[in-house]
Amino acid sequence: MIRKFREEDLTKVMTIWTKGNFEAHPFIDKDYWLLNYNKVKDEYLKKSETYLYETNDEIKGFISILNNEYIGALFVKREYQRQGIGRKLINFVKEKEKYDKLILHVYEKNINAILFYTALGFKNKKIQIDEKTNEKEYVMEWRKEEA
Repeated sequence: MIRKFREEDLTKVMTIWTKGNFEAHPFIDKDYWLLNYNKVKDEYLKKSETYLYETNDEIKGFISILNNEYIGALFVKREYQRQGIGRKLINFVKEKEKYDKLILHVYEKNINAILFYTALGFKNKKIQIDEKTNEKEYVMEWRKEEA
């Protein structure tokens, strides 16, 4: 089931966010994520619309949308990956009327994520350097009218 984030979900969501970043981005020092932990917890999650994928009271993944178009986070617990949860979360957001366009940044070295988003209709619009990590990243976009 997909439902909206509630304040009491914060600790579990942040655990998924931390582990997910460590696993998906081994090319970035773990300290980078730890230094950004409080900013994500205290600022970004409060500003975003976050939806959780949950079964049997266990949060298996989540997606966060900022400014009605930017996917700031999409994470699925490792043991539940490749079961369609990420796809369900993306499709859930795509079906919402208010999201005509979705944008995200994904590191070039995160090949699995690039393939995943491409399969879901996202197109690479630009390649740039993330100034905070010095890593090359793709700016990918999906538009409802192109779907």
